[in-house]
Amino acid sequence: MNRKAGILIFGGLLVISFAIAAGAFYSYQNEHAKSIRLQAQVDELTSRQRATEAKLEDAKKTVTRLQLELQEVKGQIDTLSKDLAQEKSSRLEASNKLEQLKADLEKQKTLRQDLEDKLNLASTEGKKIKEQVKVIQQQKDELEAKLKELESGSNGVELGKVVVNSEVLQEKPASMLSKAEKKSEASKEKTLEGKVMVVNKDYNFAVINLGSKDGVKTDDVFLVYRGGKVIGELKVEKVHESMAAAGFSEDLKNIIGENDKVAQKAK
Repeated sequence: MNRKAGILIFGGLLVISFAIAAGAFYSYQNEHAKSIRLQAQVDELTSRQRATEAKLEDAKKTVTRLQLELQEVKGQIDTLSKDLAQEKSSRLEASNKLEQLKADLEKQKTLRQDLEDKLNLASTEGKKIKEQVKVIQQQKDELEAKLKELESGSNGVELGKVVVNSEVLQEKPASMLSKAEKKSEASKEKTLEGKVMVVNKDYNFAVINLGSKDGVKTDDVFLVYRGGKVIGELKVEKVHESMAAAGFSEDLKNIIGENDKVAQKAK
């Protein structure tokens, strides 16, 4: 009976052992399966981590590349900004120059118009001067004709050549002097006196009845008398043989008249 009980106990123990072994194996299998799953998860996570790290490195490289590109773009933007500012400055300068050119053009137009006006005025004045020259020439011709007439009427001879300077003829020995020259030399030693023959108040000159034969020379000065009083002076400008043309000042213009007495002023 004890043997049977021992067998039963051994059988029970064996069953228990199998049960424990089966439980342990099952538990081992579960743990092993769980470990495999966990290892798979770990491997997957490691793979994912590596992929993430690779992506992160790629992202870092991309960020670095983008930063470089950003810096390059910023540099290009700065260059473009400078070029734009320079372009604006150039355009402003060109605009200012254009405005200046417009102002200069208007000024040139004004100056041109002024010049044209002055040219037209000068042309008009030139025509007037030509007319005045014609009138003066006519008066000159008339005066010369009158002088010739006066010269011829007073001495029976024509007018001599006009003396345009104050050069003195070379002296001749007294024995070689003609009567006229001796008379002229003698007249030099005394004060020359005469009268006004013609007065031209338009051009401020008068003609006196003294000439080269009397020793009158250009630039000689004659005092003009009326009633024994000096009323002005005449300065000889041209000399003929028996008369001379002399200019006078504006002060004498409305005073001097024909037949006024003249006397040479002492030098």
